[in-house]
Amino acid sequence: MTLTANLRLDPDRLWDAIMAMAKIGPGVAGGNNRQTLTDADKEGRDLFKTWCEAAGMTVVVDQMGTMFARREGADPSLPPVMVGSHLDTQPTGGKYDGVLGVLGGLEIVRTLNDLGIQTRHPIEVVNWTNEEGTRFAPAMLASGVFAGTHGLDWAYDRRDAADKSFGAELERVGYKGTEPVGQRPMKAFFELHIEQGPILEDEGVDIGVVTHGQGLRWLEVTLVGRESHTGSTPMPKRVNAGLGMARITDRVHDIALRYPPHAVGAVGMCNVYPNSRNIIPGKAVFVVDFRHPEKDVIDAMEAALRVEGAKIARELGLTITVEEVGAFDPVTFDPGCVEAVRGAASKLGYSHKDIVSGAGHDACWISRVTPTAMVMCPCVDGLSHNEAEEITKEWAQAGADVLFHAVVETAGIVER
Repeated sequence: MTLTANLRLDPDRLWDAIMAMAKIGPGVAGGNNRQTLTDADKEGRDLFKTWCEAAGMTVVVDQMGTMFARREGADPSLPPVMVGSHLDTQPTGGKYDGVLGVLGGLEIVRTLNDLGIQTRHPIEVVNWTNEEGTRFAPAMLASGVFAGTHGLDWAYDRRDAADKSFGAELERVGYKGTEPVGQRPMKAFFELHIEQGPILEDEGVDIGVVTHGQGLRWLEVTLVGRESHTGSTPMPKRVNAGLGMARITDRVHDIALRYPPHAVGAVGMCNVYPNSRNIIPGKAVFVVDFRHPEKDVIDAMEAALRVEGAKIARELGLTITVEEVGAFDPVTFDPGCVEAVRGAASKLGYSHKDIVSGAGHDACWISRVTPTAMVMCPCVDGLSHNEAEEITKEWAQAGADVLFHAVVETAGIVER
């Protein structure tokens, strides 16, 4: 038995749940500040748990605080189809980033209950801990431990700006579970998310079928020149580390433009020393962020930066060092799960296109341990990680409808 195209989720109930969650940890400009393991995060988790239990689900928490809400299948011995995302936000985050994926999963279960449909495989709705990585770096921390990329003790020792540890805060809010991380079986994992980019809205497309996740390379560049007075040092005598940083920043932009359409590159963090208004900078430290869905291209962009950065440094009399400080290999999502998303969009009559995710998501780590795919819906002006982040109820409905059909088809329906 398969779901017919007329079976849809309740868009008003989904929207009401999103708005109810948005009341917890409100921001100052219409968004949210619900950083991981804060009191606001605990309140959001508690509400989610209440909703799940009201829908007849059992909720289990693992040692990283990840919540698994289970709707039993006809055969409990079968591995569950998992669906979800995260409830934590940026300090100035929006109402939809992550939340749409978790509450879209909850709405699947509520709709199955309404329709009296039983699936062969269990369905589990997941809230991954610390996806944003704002309070405790790195991002996607819990899913990274689940996938075996990070160690549990290492994760527990991550520190926030106040030197509070992840492990201690997890215990403080009451979400340090006992289930070992990564031992939970999975048949597949699906994640619904806003695009966080402008492509779908610009092209008037309802659904992004995510085929790949971009890899990234973070390269910390240190330039050393000579501090001297900005007013009395002749121009030919200057050894200006700030000028070198400016020229390399421009070159980063140029390098990314050589690999269209997916390559991106920018300098997002930079510091000059001594950072005084009347001293020519004697040192500059900045981080280059290169991203692309193919590792070979990322390697090529890094190689170009090293060669061209060294040339700029020589011309200006600077010394240069380049150190990798972060990396994430590109992800290719499971063809079967991707086709389930594409097929659901087609069956439901939604316009769709294959896209590459430019941001990291829990699905990227989980793809290492189980077949995985992502569904994306548009967001206004492609804006995210901003309190002005916005989507329409219709976009949310389309994404959740596609998620519903992809998840339930994968879980299988019991004939009556």
